[in-house]
Amino acid sequence: MGETRITAEPGQPLITIEREFAAPRDLVFRAYTDPELLVRWLGPRELTTTVDYYEVRDGGRWRYVQRDPQGNEYGFHGVFHGTPSPDRTVQTFEFEGAPGTVSLETLTMEERGGRTLVRTVVGYQSVEARDAVITAGMEHGLRDSHERLAELLTGLRG
Repeated sequence: MGETRITAEPGQPLITIEREFAAPRDLVFRAYTDPELLVRWLGPRELTTTVDYYEVRDGGRWRYVQRDPQGNEYGFHGVFHGTPSPDRTVQTFEFEGAPGTVSLETLTMEERGGRTLVRTVVGYQSVEARDAVITAGMEHGLRDSHERLAELLTGLRG
């Protein structure tokens, strides 16, 4: 299994996230763009995810909601910029609990002999906004999501 690497350089409003998965790039891209697969891995294990809409195209909108066991809901939405592909997917990301705090995510996938390195660079409006996301528990959700994605990919590969 790969290890999720999260880098937040001091003074820079960026987070770089990297993880290598034991699956071909096309399958990893499908897991990121097929709403039926996305809900099976996105978010911490203790939450369930439902997709309201997921328009994987230039200008396409997306929105999903995560629910905890007590019924609390956490909504997220954004817009794809450019045509999403394994080479480069750019989208905005906004947590509805903090309206107006929008980040820009650039995701790339590099095939490495049947494995795929996924790299996401997230740009925030300020270092303070970036640090607030880190403090809010982003690392737990991200690591859980990546573990769940690795499990899903293993199952899909057969």
